[in-house]
Amino acid sequence: MTEPTAGHYLVLLSIHGLIRGHDLELGRDADTGGQTLYVVELAQALANQPGVARVDLVTRRVVDDQVCADYAEPVETIAENLRIVRINAGPNGYIPKEQLWDHLDGFVDNLADFFQRNNAFPDLLHSHYADAGYVGSRLAHLLGIPLIHTGHSLGRVKRSRFLASGLSAEQIEERFNMGRRVEAEEMTLATAQRVITSTHQEIEEQYELYDYYQPEQMRVIPPGTNLQQFTPPTGAESATPFAAELLRHLKDPGKPIILALSRPDHRKNIAALVEAFGQSKPLQELANLLIVAGNRDDIDDLEEGAQEVLHELLVAIDRHDLYGKVALPKHHQRDQVASIYQIAAASGGVFVNPALTEPFGLTLIEAAASGLPIVATEDGGPRDIIGNCQNGVLIDPLEPATITAALLQLLGDPTLWQRYRDQGLAGVRTHYSWTAHAQRYLAMIQPIVQRSEQLVRQPPRRRSGLYRDRAIVSDLDQNLIGDDQALQQLLEVLRNNRKTTKFIIATGRRLDSALKLMKKHRIPEPDVLITSGGTEIYHAPELAADIAWARHIDHLWSPHQVRRLLADFPGLKRQPKIEQSRFKLSYYIDPELADLEEIKRLLHQEEQSVYVQLAFGQYLDILPLRASKGLALRYVVDQMRIPLQSVFVAGGSGADEDMMRGNTLAAVVANRHHEELSRLLEVERVYFSQEPNAAGILEALQFYDFFDSCRDPRENR
Repeated sequence: MTEPTAGHYLVLLSIHGLIRGHDLELGRDADTGGQTLYVVELAQALANQPGVARVDLVTRRVVDDQVCADYAEPVETIAENLRIVRINAGPNGYIPKEQLWDHLDGFVDNLADFFQRNNAFPDLLHSHYADAGYVGSRLAHLLGIPLIHTGHSLGRVKRSRFLASGLSAEQIEERFNMGRRVEAEEMTLATAQRVITSTHQEIEEQYELYDYYQPEQMRVIPPGTNLQQFTPPTGAESATPFAAELLRHLKDPGKPIILALSRPDHRKNIAALVEAFGQSKPLQELANLLIVAGNRDDIDDLEEGAQEVLHELLVAIDRHDLYGKVALPKHHQRDQVASIYQIAAASGGVFVNPALTEPFGLTLIEAAASGLPIVATEDGGPRDIIGNCQNGVLIDPLEPATITAALLQLLGDPTLWQRYRDQGLAGVRTHYSWTAHAQRYLAMIQPIVQRSEQLVRQPPRRRSGLYRDRAIVSDLDQNLIGDDQALQQLLEVLRNNRKTTKFIIATGRRLDSALKLMKKHRIPEPDVLITSGGTEIYHAPELAADIAWARHIDHLWSPHQVRRLLADFPGLKRQPKIEQSRFKLSYYIDPELADLEEIKRLLHQEEQSVYVQLAFGQYLDILPLRASKGLALRYVVDQMRIPLQSVFVAGGSGADEDMMRGNTLAAVVANRHHEELSRLLEVERVYFSQEPNAAGILEALQFYDFFDSCRDPRENR
């Protein structure tokens, strides 16, 4: 190997997946996806920069008849100064990343030997994902080479998503080696000079959970976008057969297009966009609505969450009689996505992302690069994108009226539309192209490579356990809400103890109602949000719905029969539709006219498997028999392997009672609904606070010495 010319020699480490310089097999499996594309495009962008002599993308060599022979080549030359180097480690065959951990030390030794044999040592190592972080950390210590790291995803966060999918803690450890992954991530954070993330939110909500997290270490450099693939329209796109097929259900396909493109997932909040469009006649006169929500042959064949979303969309279209004004195509190919953006841009349209939460917002960048102004949720990455590009309007995803106002503003003002279009095109080139990414990257690493800048590390306090070992649980109404000053004090306590303590909210409100209230009072997203009286469970950081819980409580649930039985019951009135959900039937009850025990008897006589609960003396909820706040809470903490003795629960109404009975450390705040919780007066491990609301929670946490001994002091009496 020839000696590199003047300039940096950079080595990118991406151990798992099938990586080559052409025809990437994206989506072949879970290990060959976005990260694979990211590292290849990053390597190409860096190699094209002045001041970079050589870039090696180092991965694992795979000799396997089941995959292409390309992956067995020890060295693949992509350009004069860019190579893919494949290192032997473990068995010859292709294996999942979860099975690589025992072979990573061999990878370290073989890669160090590669550098020695070629008498060329890199100026910088850049690891991608936890396994490469382990390799990079070991090499950095062995060879004295500075390390940069990009996590792509984090074990502690990923574990929450797996729990939401219904896997147990034991299954997660067995299948994914999560403990080793988290320890590798801690080691990497302890070693790396810099950690690159896509957004500020990623730093605050994910990396902060780690013992070796240090804010001074983090740098936000968003990933680049392929500006050769996503380009403004030329003018002919609207006349193509694909455009005709895409828009064939529209009465007037020549109108501007409001485009939404996402998975059919509740978190994407597409139904709110349809509601905003359906409630506004001026918007319907101005534009058509195009929703591209995945591919389907038959809605009934999709997974339950996608079925529910598409059902909501179809019901909303029917409710507002939007036939001929909304297109909901069944199929599209991956390589047609760029054309969809261009068709919308050529029509003078707008791209909308109304998601409840959006960690980054890649579709917003793709849309901007295609010449579309954007309307996007104010939560997460879109704040950064619109802040950088000045090409759109942020909206409150929980308030459809803000979506309507933003769309009318853009579609009704051609001058503003054109300005946002132009600023978006320029902003993407400046902030979100691979060239811009590479330039910011090189500016960041320059002092590190020259050894003129070293990260000054503060000694961390390591936890005894790998995961958080206790939890604080509270309702919203009567507990957190009512004293904003005490609430902010409580939230500060929670922030200071994030690394050891889960924060869980359990409320009778629906998800959208709960999120609105949390936003109003500046309550951050909890680790787990239990809504609709314990019938729905959502996990941070992306409000992932717990599918296993939904399947569990669906047992013998017959809401149509319950509604029929209670339709004419005196003293009962159904609450508005917004308070109803799939597993919760909500009524107003007049205690003078309706007897709670009689309602229970009727439902049980009719063999209805239900749980009946009363809150604040006037709200009656009928839930599946397997659902309640208490059962949902026990399910969640069991998943997390947190003992009930280390779970603090604050309550204020009858709906909270079954959370507080048993082995939890419980507190009843002073502003409680007295009659409903009077039965807890004689129950052990329940503390009755002298203070109301959040102040009462703080009082009880101090009583239990929750963050230290975490016990009821009365038990020694």
